[in-house]
Amino acid sequence: MKSTMLIVAISLFIFGCANTMAGGQDSGPTMTRDTSAGEVLTTPSGMTLYTYDKDQHNTSNCTGSCAQNWPPFTAQAGDQASDDFGTIKRKDGSMQWTYEGKPLYTFVGDKAAGDVKGNGIGGVWHVVPAEDDYQEGSYGGSY
Repeated sequence: MKSTMLIVAISLFIFGCANTMAGGQDSGPTMTRDTSAGEVLTTPSGMTLYTYDKDQHNTSNCTGSCAQNWPPFTAQAGDQASDDFGTIKRKDGSMQWTYEGKPLYTFVGDKAAGDVKGNGIGGVWHVVPAEDDYQEGSYGGSY
């Protein structure tokens, strides 16, 4: 009896870890959330994700004080890219998630899940619309 319970507990632990590492969904490391800017991609904790017009395809140009205000959405060793999600290596050696080749960031001004205070700042920061709302070039042009 104890060995059966141990096997069940281990199986549940392994399944839970695998689900967490995958971001809790099959299509990538993000979730979606309805906001005042429409349905957008968010981190698993609900923080809005943004793209930066000055980035290049699979290359982040947001470093130093930029990255302090716009923290990169970091990937961990072993994270698996899928569908439109990928990872890039930043100049500092850390890994960052991308969506359709665009590096993803959060914004320090967003204090609660679903905030979109960074949308449109400087004309170069944009929320990432959820897949159903996406149209080519609708969030900062294309590469």
